[in-house]
Amino acid sequence: MYSEIFHQEADRLTWSRPINKRTDRLILLALLLAALLLFTINLGELPLRDWDEGTVAQVARNISREPFASSGWLYPTLGDRPYLNKPPLVHWLIAWAYLLGGVNEWTSRLPSALLSALTVPLLYCIGLEIFPKRTPAIFSSLILLTLLPVVRHGRLAMLDGPICCFFLLTILCTLRARRDLRYGLGVGIALGLICLTKSILGLLLGAIALLFLFWDTPRLLSCVYILSGIFLGLLPVTLWYIGLYLQDNGHNFIQTSIIEQSFSRILQPVENHSGPVWYYLLEILKYAWPWPIFFPRAYRLAWSHRNMSWAKLVLVWSSVYPIAISVMATKLPWYILPLYPALALASGAMLTEIWHDLPLWHQFPRKIGSTATMQPQLLASLVLLALVSWAGFIYFSGFQTPADWNLAIIMAATALTMTAAAVKVAQASRQFLVFLFWGSYVVLLLFFLSGHWIWELAEAYPVKPVAEMIQKGTPLGQKIFTNYNYGRPSLDFYSSRQVIPLEPKQLQDRWDDENSQPYLLIDGDAQKPPQLKGVKVLDTAGTRWQLITRDAQE
Repeated sequence: MYSEIFHQEADRLTWSRPINKRTDRLILLALLLAALLLFTINLGELPLRDWDEGTVAQVARNISREPFASSGWLYPTLGDRPYLNKPPLVHWLIAWAYLLGGVNEWTSRLPSALLSALTVPLLYCIGLEIFPKRTPAIFSSLILLTLLPVVRHGRLAMLDGPICCFFLLTILCTLRARRDLRYGLGVGIALGLICLTKSILGLLLGAIALLFLFWDTPRLLSCVYILSGIFLGLLPVTLWYIGLYLQDNGHNFIQTSIIEQSFSRILQPVENHSGPVWYYLLEILKYAWPWPIFFPRAYRLAWSHRNMSWAKLVLVWSSVYPIAISVMATKLPWYILPLYPALALASGAMLTEIWHDLPLWHQFPRKIGSTATMQPQLLASLVLLALVSWAGFIYFSGFQTPADWNLAIIMAATALTMTAAAVKVAQASRQFLVFLFWGSYVVLLLFFLSGHWIWELAEAYPVKPVAEMIQKGTPLGQKIFTNYNYGRPSLDFYSSRQVIPLEPKQLQDRWDDENSQPYLLIDGDAQKPPQLKGVKVLDTAGTRWQLITRDAQE
């Protein structure tokens, strides 16, 4: 009897799927709308953060003030110097948003958020190319949609969300080129977009696509369409770099753009952003829950199916990229974003097996492959997450003073999600996945509706009141010097001035210089505030900040 039931289930759960383009289009539309809501809700309510957002917004604003197609668009500036750090593709998009909607937080983040939202339907399209069934493509997209690091960083005015979008477009064109060579042109063009966003990163991501082809479809490596696409894609960024080299006479360009912003990050930590080799593993374990429960078995599943295209792609992608960024001396949390789609694909395949096998776990606890042994581990993990979430709810609603009801509600929603999912696993019901996906989505919506989703803002003083004081009290374009211990690009953006941190001795020298009128931003909470004579207080912000200049009558 068991054998008969097993074969009936195997026939019912075949991985073949009929082609139904209308269904795929509806799924794509639903995924796109869900992603757009999550990536754009409450987008402009919080100030820009340091460092990337403040810098990107300054560069984009400078571009938007220049005549269209002038040298100011091609070779932007930051402050009073050429901006040599990154190519300007995303900065151009934000500058266009400024021209259409004004300069504010919403327009600063919108282009990156829209491109990041496209990663969800793009991953679904990739899933349709590599999986013989629609289910793992859906699961993979939903996992990516509910990964906190992907959504949070994708909502920011940064380059890494667009990089993910362009890389998934590269992979999609690579896969489709196997059955239509004309898509090879798209491979090169998408790589060119990556290079116009983060230059040298395009070489690493392009190598991943080519290594996959070398393993899976080596004949495409000599495809004229792919080679022509790579040439066409890299031509604009090559011309831009040549023009930048000529514009800057070479020296600063090589030192800043090539050495400091590219190769130096590999060999030595930039601005003390370092970490151990397992740094990114810790990032996954800290922020990607609940999906890390499935990552180890998903990777093992891919290895066991390494003769299949989807497994080859996942193995190359999830091996080459994390090794490359882990050996780099500079480590930043958002460097790992391009890895998450690979983990989502592997986990989508894993969840498909669970979706098929889970109703039979009670009937065949030892005979339905590897997923049968996962029930107690899965149940224990979900129970643990539920307990932690309930503890968080109790703490933020009762023990913290004053209570933070935003976080309390978020923790309660998380606890209910994990509790319901654990109950369904205990009942051997595959509906636990429905609870996980829907609950995780609702939790992220609540999180982005709160004021906590950019938690880095709490690490330093609020910049807007200080920036408003500087704007009112100083001439436009005036350089401001401060005794605060580091510069803040967000303060420069909101004040439209350069606020430069100096040591006490340097501040004293600026103050004593008779040939200039100094403007100083003094932090009263600093350990050694400067002792200056002839001070004229222009304005104050709270009890901590003073904007001062030298009294002309002294």
